[in-house]
Amino acid sequence: MTTLAVTGHMDLTDETVPLVQAALDGLLDGYAPTDLVGVSCIAKGSDTLFAEAIVETGGRLVVVPPSRDYRDAKVKPDHAPAFDRLHAAAGEVLVMPHDTANRSAYETANTVLLERADRLVAVWNGQPPGGKGGGTADVVEEARAAGIPVDVIRPDGAARRDG
Repeated sequence: MTTLAVTGHMDLTDETVPLVQAALDGLLDGYAPTDLVGVSCIAKGSDTLFAEAIVETGGRLVVVPPSRDYRDAKVKPDHAPAFDRLHAAAGEVLVMPHDTANRSAYETANTVLLERADRLVAVWNGQPPGGKGGGTADVVEEARAAGIPVDVIRPDGAARRDG
């Protein structure tokens, strides 16, 4: 059994989404679906693309919502159908022990992702941490410090939305 956890940018451009989907599909092709577990917070963007690829591949999905209020407080209407579909498809849901979705909740969720991971999949532009903590670059640094191999997904032409 191989467990892949994901971290990645939420603000991918529309043109970037199919590039990332193809790269994730290519990465997952190297794993037997019956031996594959994917761990994701299913946030909009990279987390959701990864979770969808895991489900489509036939792997087992583990969902890690950062807080009890995450769905109501943070999931926007345009993302809600995908969030709900993936939440329902999960073989396991581990809601973090935080009432409110905040930096501490995200950091706790990231810790659980890394505790479960044999490898980390990072949909990441390679930029250093922004100083807030809990972001994609922070998770990559934590994984590398813990000796967890990191597969960086950064297709040519990939971009993030401005703002």
